[in-house]
Amino acid sequence: MSDGSDGKAERVARRGRPTGDRAAKRAELLKAAASVIAQEGYANASLRRVAQRAGCTTGAVTYYFANKEELVTALAESRFDAYEAMLEAGRATADIRAVFEEWLTLITGDPEFLPVMFQLLAHARHEPAFAALIERRYARYRQANTDILARGQQQGVIRDDIPADLLSDQLSAMGDGWMMMYPFEPERFTPERLRSLVDAAVTLISPVSPPAGRRSK
Repeated sequence: MSDGSDGKAERVARRGRPTGDRAAKRAELLKAAASVIAQEGYANASLRRVAQRAGCTTGAVTYYFANKEELVTALAESRFDAYEAMLEAGRATADIRAVFEEWLTLITGDPEFLPVMFQLLAHARHEPAFAALIERRYARYRQANTDILARGQQQGVIRDDIPADLLSDQLSAMGDGWMMMYPFEPERFTPERLRSLVDAAVTLISPVSPPAGRRSK
């Protein structure tokens, strides 16, 4: 005859299982983790601090993420998912201007976006497995950018005297440089200046016209 312990354990397990929309709860916890990392740094982003920021128990966090590394990995993946979703819209049209504008809106519209990315990149320097994740996702990002540029070259809207993969590397480096400076001097990146930066980037990759003296008559 059962002593009822199995049923009691089952009731405890059920009571500890979070209810509601699982995807929404994961997104809420990732947002809380981003906020803690941005404001307090990666080292201070314990599961307990994330739980406090999300207004839940540590057990609720570990239901979705077994440990801090799993949580941070999911956060990094979500950030690169946002990059890829942004690029996906530009694949069909090869509209680099629209891609740049979306990218700048992404990084300037959320004050915590860049601080979190910087913290994650710094963490990757000391964690080989996490570094491999960053390398893999960044490579996918560059390839998607390369595909858009190659399509633009085929359509005649992107200069074709430089290979698309090199243009992608150059644009990525340019964007990374803007990202590095934006948190330190956001006042420089006014809406007007952002438009000028986009105009300049588009000019750099636009088809090269022959010098006036060499144009065919």
